[in-house]
Amino acid sequence: MPRTKEDLLAVDRAHLIHPLHNPGLHANGHVWTSGSGAILIDADGREFLDVASGLWNVVAGHGRRELIEAASRQAESLAYCSLYSGSSNVSAIELAERLAGLAYPSINHFFFTCGGGESIESAVKTARYYWKAHGRPEKVKTISRQWGYHGTTLSGMSATGMANYWPMFEPRVPGFVQIPSPYPYRYKAPPGVSPGIAMADELEQAILREGPETVAMFLAEPVQGGAGVIVPPDDYFPRIREICDQYNVLFCADEIITGFGRTGKWFGLEHWGIEPDLMTFAKAITSGYFPLGGMGVSDAIADTMSTSDMVWLHAYTYSGHPVGCAVALANLEILDREDFRGQAVEKGSDLRRRLHERLGAHPHVGEIRGIGLMTGVEFVQDRETRAEFDGDEKVGQRIHVAAQDRGLFTRIRDDIFCIAPPYVITTQQIDQLVERLGAAVEEVLGP
Repeated sequence: MPRTKEDLLAVDRAHLIHPLHNPGLHANGHVWTSGSGAILIDADGREFLDVASGLWNVVAGHGRRELIEAASRQAESLAYCSLYSGSSNVSAIELAERLAGLAYPSINHFFFTCGGGESIESAVKTARYYWKAHGRPEKVKTISRQWGYHGTTLSGMSATGMANYWPMFEPRVPGFVQIPSPYPYRYKAPPGVSPGIAMADELEQAILREGPETVAMFLAEPVQGGAGVIVPPDDYFPRIREICDQYNVLFCADEIITGFGRTGKWFGLEHWGIEPDLMTFAKAITSGYFPLGGMGVSDAIADTMSTSDMVWLHAYTYSGHPVGCAVALANLEILDREDFRGQAVEKGSDLRRRLHERLGAHPHVGEIRGIGLMTGVEFVQDRETRAEFDGDEKVGQRIHVAAQDRGLFTRIRDDIFCIAPPYVITTQQIDQLVERLGAAVEEVLGP
């Protein structure tokens, strides 16, 4: 007999430690057993719209035979080999070649990891290595942003600008500094100054406070996803690029969420016509069918790595895993063939239009925002003042529970409901998503 959900959860509680482990939150948790397209099915047989694409990653949808078969074919011929210098494999070589044709023009060299956290760690270390190789060993600091999410390794957590991640693991790694988020809904710019320029100039002020001679890298998501889908003003990133160039600071784009079509472009910074010096990626590169991430570096950084007397002593056992790289290649083919970038633009615009029609006039909906197929709905106590609810009211969590009761599953950030479904979500499913969320909001906050 198959185990019941209650039995499985009892064993889960007895033996399994979860990411962001929270026994209270998990008491009525889901046990997912299968999925198809944008649908997840739990152990009770209930269907849910996967409004978060797993964790922003299952973009091609659940149950894609092409990805399953790509993994199987590669495992049959070569399940694993080391990628340490002196060894390579065909899938890793071909994936690096493919990415060189997709990424920013100056980024043509790639290091593969098992996911986003390892990719951030790699970028932080590479920035420090680069400056040491150029005789600037004092340039070690990384500046990131409040509400930025860069993982939970010790250095990634230190770069992450969400203070609730820090206390139980402090002290943080020295050399990490945060500046305000480019959060148009919340940021107050000085009178007469473009908000985007004012937000970007926070970086210049931080560099001058810390000393340009000590700052190695600026780390930023093109769109802050886990923060609640914060899209910066159009003049923000061009000014950021100017500041980094002026003070000899490397710019790393954290494309772990925004990469591979989520915003409607292959990579997020394309929207603003600039290039980073480094980029990190993961999640959508395999649609979650295999743990894979990576880092891309500019030709200038790659040249330093190839010519310096200092060996870049950084490594992971599973870097360039042949099965993961084979799945990534198959996934990128699907993304291109089915025009997922175009789908993200069209479906995302349709989603936000429908949300505005259903919830735009609600007295507690402060903002509906997004780009491509990533959207945030921010709930507020007062629309006019933008005053937030008291945290003890747990408004976001209550809406999250009410949405689950109606067959929606996603992630929230405080009182912001994040929506980033698989690219294969259908028009009918978008209708269901909007109506179910609307009903959940009305249950918690009234009409």
